[in-house]
Amino acid sequence: MNNFFRNILIWFFILILISAVYDMFAGNSQRGQVPFSDFLAAVDEGQVSDVTIQGKNIDGHYQDKAVFSTYSADYPNLVERLERQGVRIKVAPVDNSMNSLFGILLSWFPFILLIGVWFFFMRQMQGGKGGGAMGFGKSKAKMLTEKHGQVTFDDVAGIDEAQ
Repeated sequence: MNNFFRNILIWFFILILISAVYDMFAGNSQRGQVPFSDFLAAVDEGQVSDVTIQGKNIDGHYQDKAVFSTYSADYPNLVERLERQGVRIKVAPVDNSMNSLFGILLSWFPFILLIGVWFFFMRQMQGGKGGGAMGFGKSKAKMLTEKHGQVTFDDVAGIDEAQ
């Protein structure tokens, strides 16, 4: 594959990776967030069908199947208030652990990225056919050896002298 297209493909892959990581961290925190007071008002109006309480995080569905998420304060009698309104309650333990493979990748990503950039620059500086990043001062002269540079009498026999 041509070096130009390979480099374009690499930069495209890096751009996709960066946008996916951004979406994973920034996107989840903004989806369906409602203020806690709006959540309580929706419970009192009977608009909430079910909730999942995990620590202080509350995720759930409205009656029209729309998803919401909120963060609970230390609110007394929240479970009783939900039960009075007929809300289906599911309680899950707090998940403080990160997926092991994801955690390893996340913690090692900056280090691997620096090594990758370092290898990229080292390959560019080595030169070769394309010259590389440091190829601007290199001589393109070729070494003549006895085998390639030797001219014999048979090579010049019959040629007129230069005028």
